Amino acid sequence: MATKRITFRLYPNKAQNDKLHYWRKLHCLLYNACVYHRKTEYKKFGKSVNYFDQQNCLPEFKKCWTEYLELGSHALQATVKRVDFAFQRFFKLKLGYPRFKSSRHYKGWTYPEQAGWKIESSGHHGFLNISKLGRIKIRGKARDWGIPNTCTIMFKQGKWFASITVECNPIRPTTNTGAIGLDFGLNHAVADSNENFIENPRFLKVAQEKIKKAEKNISRKNPCL
Repeated sequence: MATKRITFRLYPNKAQNDKLHYWRKLHCLLYNACVYHRKTEYKKFGKSVNYFDQQNCLPEFKKCWTEYLELGSHALQATVKRVDFAFQRFFKLKLGYPRFKSSRHYKGWTYPEQAGWKIESSGHHGFLNISKLGRIKIRGKARDWGIPNTCTIMFKQGKWFASITVECNPIRPTTNTGAIGLDFGLNHAVADSNENFIENPRFLKVAQEKIKKAEKNISRKNPCL
């Protein structure tokens, strides 16, 4: 089994588009809150906060901020995990301390499991069902299709996209389309899979023989050389 990622273009209606932008803003605010939480806990109390600490805070967080209830627990956990990845890169690779993100440039969020969304497609166009949002038309074509696992909603260049990962068995045509195999060697310049051969022209050997012949002619004409 192989994991493939296929990106579909989303075509939400106006109400869905507005809610998608609102949810994107909420995920951005959650991301920034997690960054602030880690930064503050370490600076003020010398305490390092990890992913599980922040994940366990989500139930109480949603009680205070009820607008997050419709976003789904798995999607919120994925945003918290995104913060964790950012800090891991900082500590391990020294790629820069995680910063707050602007909601205007925050791309989107992820459903890490088969919960909160469902795709109605065989890999060629179809619909995407998102919990608390509804059915959205999608367009796109997959070379291979299988069992959908994760879904990432993204907003890029004024358009919405859904990036779906699927577990599949890639199948490629094996019929003979006239293609042949070639082998390049020393004894034969080229040998193909149909047992045809092209002999090695041996340019160097031919050139050396011509040089020797030319040298002999010059020696006969100019014995003193």
